[in-house]
Amino acid sequence: MRADPRALRFGAAMTTLILLLVLVTGSAWLLAAQAVVFAFGIAGRSPYGMLFGAFVRSAPKETEDSRPPRFAQGVGLVFAVAGLAGFATGIMPLALVATAAALLAAFLNAAFGFCLGCEMYLLIRRILPAANMEVPQ
Repeated sequence: MRADPRALRFGAAMTTLILLLVLVTGSAWLLAAQAVVFAFGIAGRSPYGMLFGAFVRSAPKETEDSRPPRFAQGVGLVFAVAGLAGFATGIMPLALVATAAALLAAFLNAAFGFCLGCEMYLLIRRILPAANMEVPQ
């Protein structure tokens, strides 16, 4: 499956805005909504990507493998769940640090096109031989 890099950066920009709002407002509900977006992103059905597709009709000049961005969505989900656990238990440093880490990664992707989760995916594939096997989609 291939992905439009413009849609991925748009999704990262939306994620950046949402996570920034979470930090400003302390809203666990908003973080929960973002966690759901991450879960849909793992399945390749990001609401932000669908929103992008509804407004941008031009075909991308190039596409990229969707597996690294989907892995990155999984990493984002892990941080969102950790943040939610922090909010739920009242451990605010956990909530804020996990949210801030996800925010940093989203910002780097939105602003500079550097996807930390994608880089993690590629590193894991290089290190673990079994990870180089193709997974049926």
